[in-house]
This record gives sequence, C-alpha cells and structure tokens, in this order.
Amino acid sequence: MKKVLIISYYWPPSGGAGVQRWLKFAKYLPLYGWEPVVYTPENPDFAIEDNSLLKDVSPDLKILKTRIWEPYEIYKTLIGKKGQKVNVSFSGGDKKQNKIHKIALAIRGNLLIPDPRCFWIKPSVAYLTKYLENNPVDAIISTGPPHSMHLIARKIHKKTGLPWIADFRDPWTNIDFYRELKLSKLSDSIHHRLEQKVLTEASRVVSVTPTWCNELSELGKVPVSLVHNGYDEEDIVRTSEPVDTAFALVHIGSINAARNPHVLWKALSELIAENDEFKTKLKVRLVGNVEDCVLTDIEKYSLQNHVESLGYMSHAKAIAYQQTSPVLLLLINNTPNANGILTGKLYEYMASERPVLAIGPSKSDIATLLTETKAGLIVDFDDVAGMKKAISDLFEAYKNNKLTSEPSGYQQYSRKAQCGVLAEVLDSII
Repeated sequence: MKKVLIISYYWPPSGGAGVQRWLKFAKYLPLYGWEPVVYTPENPDFAIEDNSLLKDVSPDLKILKTRIWEPYEIYKTLIGKKGQKVNVSFSGGDKKQNKIHKIALAIRGNLLIPDPRCFWIKPSVAYLTKYLENNPVDAIISTGPPHSMHLIARKIHKKTGLPWIADFRDPWTNIDFYRELKLSKLSDSIHHRLEQKVLTEASRVVSVTPTWCNELSELGKVPVSLVHNGYDEEDIVRTSEPVDTAFALVHIGSINAARNPHVLWKALSELIAENDEFKTKLKVRLVGNVEDCVLTDIEKYSLQNHVESLGYMSHAKAIAYQQTSPVLLLLINNTPNANGILTGKLYEYMASERPVLAIGPSKSDIATLLTETKAGLIVDFDDVAGMKKAISDLFEAYKNNKLTSEPSGYQQYSRKAQCGVLAEVLDSII
C-alpha cells in the first residue's frame, strides 16, 4: 500500500470545522490504496475540544507529534483569560479587549508570517527530514490554514523531491479577515510571495469550492483540483426522536460578527409584530459559540425571549440534534469572498434531510449546491422582504405538517466518495 504523509495542525481532540476534512480522509484513504501517516502538534492551542471525534482515529494509524510554541498565551494573558480556551478569531468583548484584539491582529499579520504557527516550521522540517530517511512515504499533503503547514511541506518537498499536494480549506490572501490584519506593504508582499511559492511549487493544488479553485488557479496560473468537504455516512445515524414541535430555526456552529444575520433578526422582529401565532410558535436555537455582538443584536430586535443559546455541542450530538430540527439555518460570512464559501456543515445538513434556509449571495457556490440537490433555499444578506417571504412559507408548511425536505444527489458528497476523488489526485502525481 502506498503511503502519504499528512501535515495538519488540527487533529482530535480538537473540535470544530478545521479538523473534520483530514480526519475523515485519513479514515477512508486505505480503501483506495493509501496508508496515511499524520503529523500534528503535540500541544496545539485550539478553542474547542471534542473527544467524540477520537472514534474515527484508527488504532493502526501512525500519528507523529512534536511540541509547538505559539504566542497565544501572551494574548490571553493580556485580555485576562490566561490558561483558558479562547477563540482568537472572535473579538474580546469590551473596549479594552477589542483594542488588544486589534493590536494582536496587526502583530499576527505583520510579524507572525504566515500565521502564529510559524515557529513550528523549522523544527518540523528537521524532525520530518530525519523521520523520512528511515520511514519513506510516496507523497506529502499539507492542509491550511494555518498556512505554515504548507511551508513545512514545501521545504520537505524541496529536500526530498517527494510529490506534494497543497490543500487549501480556506484561501490565504483572499480569506475573509485578511484585510483586518492591518498589513504593511512589505508584509502584504511577503504573504503574497509565499502564497505564490506554494501555488507554483506544489505538485498539485486542491481546494474545497469551485470559486476558490478558480481564484487560486488565477493567482498561481496552475490547475487546481476540486475535492469537496462532505458528510460521513457513518455519522448520520438516524434518530428515533421526533422533529421539534415548535417552529424552530436551528443554527449549528459558531457565529461571529461577519456571520451575524442582521437580515434574519429584522425579518423575525417584523413577523412577530405582524403575526401573533408566529410569535407564539417561533424559536431560534443557536448551537455553538456566539459572539457578544450577535447577542446585542438579538436584544436590539427584542428577540431574546425567542432565542436560546445552547453553547458548544459535540459533533455526534449535533448530528442527531439537527435531524430533529424543523429548519436548519446556514449562515455565510458577509465578506468579499462569500461567493466561494461552502461550509462543511451544509453537507451534513443535506444528509439530515431537514429544510435548509441559508443567508448569503444568490450566485454563490452554496446557492448552486442547494438548487442542485433541492435541499433548501438562500436569501441574500440584505433582502428583508425575501427573508420574510421565505420564513412565512416555511411557517405555512409547518402549520400544515408539510415542513419536510427530500434532497437528491447529495450522496456524491459523502466523505468516502470525495476521498475517492482525492485518491485519484494522489495517484496522478506519483
């Protein structure tokens, strides 16, 4: 069996979206003739822990770990959260913390290039070079962000000549928060130069959405292969629990300022004022971390009595919970790169076979996928009238016991099927 070294910062017990893609591919690659070897930090600083994901890690999987130093403890000390798990993509909350957060972003963008995991590059190259001398592999895969993983793989590729796939789960210089990093011209040029080196020197570049594949291809003037995220059929255990009797709109995942659905809050507040029955039945359930600015907007629109913030839920529990949810909310970051966002949870939403209501661009990759599979509908960021109509139609279906979903063709987006696509890319570069 051929061997592939996977360089990934995120690995269980890390939770959240970043870990899912390569956890699942490592699980299914042996079916396609590839034995994975995973390289990951021994002591990563991640905000979410989910031990339920460990069930997908085969006892036969070779996992290599070395220690990493990251500057996050300095940041957390400054905002008064030393030793705690903090989602560093969220602002701190009060004015002092927000000021520190902005300064930290500027330091992160200008001094910690390409990201705060940059201190792991040199020791990782030394460790892996020595490891590979006695433990050969046939190919390397790096997955980013953090894009420091690509720089590790690039150096190993140059030293050994091993074929290398650079997997972009998110863009680099086109990621939604790139402008928030307050980059100097010099720092911006370094980011772009390193990005170009990865794009042009990798044996193959892979990404997760059609739009991002096109954008990366334009940037590097190289072909980019599309390998979707997906859902794991083994995770979708059909629950015997009935669908919630309330008219509940359920969002699973974190919500930050960029994902704050202003159009939804406004539409719901107006519908509540116009329809007493709707007011009685409406529930909004938020599963995951919610930034303070979102809660502030909920109060601004007097929706606090209708909204429940349930906090983080393990992946296994979230999968079961969404199957009992009347309507599943899908929120896309309201950022310049929104057309190319295809959140991993969409695939699991489709497999749950519950109606999906998405908020984002009507010409986006998500809109295309929802139309293709008949899994739900999408309303633009500022279309209040469209949002009111969409929710009203869903509410009418709810009242008539017709709030159902029968998506089709989504099976091609299973993790196992997409792993087959990945294996074809691997086979093509060796």
